[in-house]
Amino acid sequence: MPHRGEPRIRVGIGGWTYEPWRSVFYPKGLPQKRELEYASRNLTSLEINGTYYGSQKPESFAKWHAETPDDFVFALKAPRFATNRRALSEAGESIERFFTSGVMELKDKLGPINWQFMPTKKFEPDDFEGFLKLLPKTVGGRSIRHAVEVRHDSFRTPDFIALVREYGVAIIIAADSHYPQIADITAPFVYVRAMGTTEAEDAGYSEKALDTWVDRARQWASGSMPDGLEVVMPKQHAQVSSRDVFLYVISGFKVRNPTAAMAMIERLG
Repeated sequence: MPHRGEPRIRVGIGGWTYEPWRSVFYPKGLPQKRELEYASRNLTSLEINGTYYGSQKPESFAKWHAETPDDFVFALKAPRFATNRRALSEAGESIERFFTSGVMELKDKLGPINWQFMPTKKFEPDDFEGFLKLLPKTVGGRSIRHAVEVRHDSFRTPDFIALVREYGVAIIIAADSHYPQIADITAPFVYVRAMGTTEAEDAGYSEKALDTWVDRARQWASGSMPDGLEVVMPKQHAQVSSRDVFLYVISGFKVRNPTAAMAMIERLG
């Protein structure tokens, strides 16, 4: 495994508690309290969705840190109270509350924060910049990586790309879904949510699709930009020699998501 600090490609799923995964992803008879232990040893990251709906206890974050391998990383969905509001620039209290709720108990296993917006939220430049100004670069001496998941066509503009690039915030790439895809690279890491698994494929994705996603992940990690994705500003992306990549298999035919993620990890070697 690469040493900490080197670019990593991490592949995972959303959450780890899902009844249909039992006896499919999880071995038959595995106690529910050991599902995180099992998932974190077969995947390299998990996106925690529960933080979107409400606060978790600091003890829970500390427990998740303790139950997972040293090089494991969690991405967190930020609370909807910060993003589902008319004036984003007034979200300061919600953002501060989130970072003091116990999330820092994940310590070095805290990965990027996903700030997800409703499909009806339109791009308003001044207000959105006001929101970006509220996102802390560090908390308790630890650097924080931010990513925004925007789902309205009004964000497909050079002004939005330039704005998030100025603040070093990543645009989450919506893949294989009906949401607008904005694959412009605006930060020193890449965050992808692949939502195209189907029941028809044993591994959720076809062999060709799995190979394509793995190839894209490798290109991103090497600092280049893969072809075949929708971008607003084709000839511009954050210039770096390498990047961390976070790829989560989300939604779609959810039962197959762990299989698809593990297939990608296997291909990555």
